[in-house]
Amino acid sequence: MKNDCPPLSETSTVPDIDPGERTVPAGAGIELFHSIPDPVLVVTPQGEIVEVNMALLRAAGKSRDEVLGRGVCEIIHGGRWPHIKCPLEEFLKTRSSRVEDTRLPGLGGEYSLTVVPVQEKDRETAHILLIARKLTKDEVRKVDSIRTAQLAAIGELAAGVAHEVNNPINGIINFAQILLDDADKGSQQAEILNRIVKEGERIATIIYNLLSFARENENEQTFIDLNEVARASISLVEHQLKNNGIEISTEYHDPSCIIRGNFLQLQQVVLNLLSNSRYALNERYRDPSPLKKIHISCEPVILEGQEYFRLSVKDLGTGIPQGILEKLFEPFFTSKPAGLGSGLGLSISYGIIKNHQGILRVDSMLHKFTEMIVEIPSAEV
Repeated sequence: MKNDCPPLSETSTVPDIDPGERTVPAGAGIELFHSIPDPVLVVTPQGEIVEVNMALLRAAGKSRDEVLGRGVCEIIHGGRWPHIKCPLEEFLKTRSSRVEDTRLPGLGGEYSLTVVPVQEKDRETAHILLIARKLTKDEVRKVDSIRTAQLAAIGELAAGVAHEVNNPINGIINFAQILLDDADKGSQQAEILNRIVKEGERIATIIYNLLSFARENENEQTFIDLNEVARASISLVEHQLKNNGIEISTEYHDPSCIIRGNFLQLQQVVLNLLSNSRYALNERYRDPSPLKKIHISCEPVILEGQEYFRLSVKDLGTGIPQGILEKLFEPFFTSKPAGLGSGLGLSISYGIIKNHQGILRVDSMLHKFTEMIVEIPSAEV
């Protein structure tokens, strides 16, 4: 094949180019920038947006004036809570490069985000280029499988730690109980031993929950209707939700959504999701509001050629920042302020759904909505 490019000699050198000298026609660079089909942002290391292309404005559904000068987290992530730092904004301060597959709620999908620092002529990094390429369906499935594997590894680690702690803590509780039986009632010794037993039992409960996150389901599974799981769960908290001014709407698949599962365990999952929705709505709407609603639906879906039933719990509460979405199912991680959450509810729910060969995932945007989605294979009756 003929090569039209002349070979470089061993002594040839690349001439220095004055950054101020034009190498392309005036305006051509801007045209090329806006013709890139993927969303592109130019930001400062502090996360302030200084330039974007047309693809970014289309994906974000915003005008140029609504984007320039704003924080990158606000535009592509939908914002963050004051007490939680944005991982992307923190990374930009390092002036480093990386590529990661991540969800960008502000752009409405899963993207491969490339971060490239731009060096000025004085070798200083004053700007950083962000290029977001939307992932294909196959790439999204691959990312989901990687996240599932990571959570499985965390579960195995948690189970290993829990097993190691379980026997010693039971020994502490038993020995403390023996000493308590011999202690004088009402004495300081009895009070201290009571505290030891009480705190030991609290640790034992945490260990049990950690094992629930990782272990295979040991309880019997039968044919159950996912519609009935939702109805039974709602009946338990309906009065409490009404007292908080929260309205529940439902949409069930007729005649039924039959799966193989454990009714009480799945009810535990739905109750946890309802509790989280209630908290988010009460945080956003301190006063009565027509938007203070939870919508629950059950419907059949086809995933990779197999029939599943999808149970969805959606609220218009505070929403969840993108920066913590991927940590949401990790044990002991909580988005609530200190003292208001154990960080085990969603991790246990994730383990229960996994043991039903199902999927638990979240779709959320800060200050907009949160939708928790449970998908479990249908049963052949």
